[in-house]
Amino acid sequence: MLKKGILFVIILLFSIVVYRNFFNNKKVEISSTEQIQLKKHSNEFNQSVNAVITAYLGLKDAFVDADSNKIRQQTNLFIQTLDRIDTLELKKDTSSVYETVMSAINDINLNAQSLLHQHSVLEMRKDFSSLTDVMFPTFFYAVGYEGPKLYLQNCPMAIDDSIPANWISNQYEIVNPYLGNNHPVYKSSMLHCGEVKDSIIAK
Repeated sequence: MLKKGILFVIILLFSIVVYRNFFNNKKVEISSTEQIQLKKHSNEFNQSVNAVITAYLGLKDAFVDADSNKIRQQTNLFIQTLDRIDTLELKKDTSSVYETVMSAINDINLNAQSLLHQHSVLEMRKDFSSLTDVMFPTFFYAVGYEGPKLYLQNCPMAIDDSIPANWISNQYEIVNPYLGNNHPVYKSSMLHCGEVKDSIIAK
């Protein structure tokens, strides 16, 4: 009887371990599947995000030339592309994803609107820096960016020769939008000042 009782306990413990492992593994598989689904969007959605990036890159190039008229034109285009993102598609993701993207778009928009009201390129560059800091990492991660590889770049003396600032580029080479081609002191001698801080790769 004693041997049978011990055998019963061993079988019972083994069954409990198998049961727990089975259901724990199932949970992991379901969680992984949901995570993958959150990163997939329609081609139309990805195209609208890429349009925002293209407009941003055009704005960055306008800052390289310190052309205030072109900066305003590109900022208006940038705002228009932001408004065209199909944010309703994000409701298929979790509510936190949707809310994060909407908050990021709102913050980016506020900085872009502020930029339009500045009278000097220097003040415009400050808003451009703030706008960039919202785009990466918050905007890129929240929308599950699936576009071409980009680079986060930084200049340690971007604002007033002492304040660092970031920008996003589609090329590894540094072409500085804060010191640029037409700086009042450095002219174009600081055009390539800066470094690559990170890469932005599709998930």
